[in-house]
Amino acid sequence: MHGIKKLVLLSIFFIGGTLLLIAQETDTIPSNDNTFPQSGADTTKKNDTIGDLKYREDQFYLGVTYNLLSSVPSAVNLRGLSGGVHFGFLRDMPVNKRRSLAIAIGAGLSFDAYGNTLFIGETPQEESIFTILTNDDYSFNFNRFSTAVVEAPIEFRWRSSTPTKYGFWRVYAGFRVGYAYWYQARFKQEGNEVTQTDIPEFNQTRLAATLSFGYNKVNFFAYYSINPFFDGAVTTNTQETVDFRTIKLGIIFYIL
Repeated sequence: MHGIKKLVLLSIFFIGGTLLLIAQETDTIPSNDNTFPQSGADTTKKNDTIGDLKYREDQFYLGVTYNLLSSVPSAVNLRGLSGGVHFGFLRDMPVNKRRSLAIAIGAGLSFDAYGNTLFIGETPQEESIFTILTNDDYSFNFNRFSTAVVEAPIEFRWRSSTPTKYGFWRVYAGFRVGYAYWYQARFKQEGNEVTQTDIPEFNQTRLAATLSFGYNKVNFFAYYSINPFFDGAVTTNTQETVDFRTIKLGIIFYIL
């Protein structure tokens, strides 16, 4: 798991450096001189060839991920459904003449589930309980932590697009600031069900680094949770710190 985390972070740093180098290249764009024929000539073919010189790219997105766990006690594992879906809108703002470099800022929603072996409940005194569900001591059918997050993604973009080229390479490195407006820990076993929606240790502010790259509509997507889900959480049976972070890996579709 630590290897995956390092790979994601190193990839983001590498892509960021690459974008800076690309930004230093000399940009060229067809001159307006002699672009259009004299008055009275047919301009349809010429305009179609040039395309829209003020075009924007990839302003809607839809992603599907498989959610891994990081920074949890060693005995905590994935179990059951662990995945997510996220979608939203980004305002694409090119920063060079070729429009191959851009900054994008937007808003979106993310819905995630983490099926795992960490039980979250509370005592009669309303104190939180974090217990590792080992196979030898606990029998259960379902244990999942779920979140719904409204987020503001920021992306630094490089792409090989042109005004008339719709299939192109892209590399987008970014950052997301989010707020979990809903969350739930749910546990089921025979004759018993626990649903927890008030967890004081849960950090509703979500910060993450992202990276997406690929060709045309379907692209690889990686997401690394910068801040932990829980502050000051300790397991009751092993006295281990529960930071609980996630690495999301999946695909993302860019539209328009």
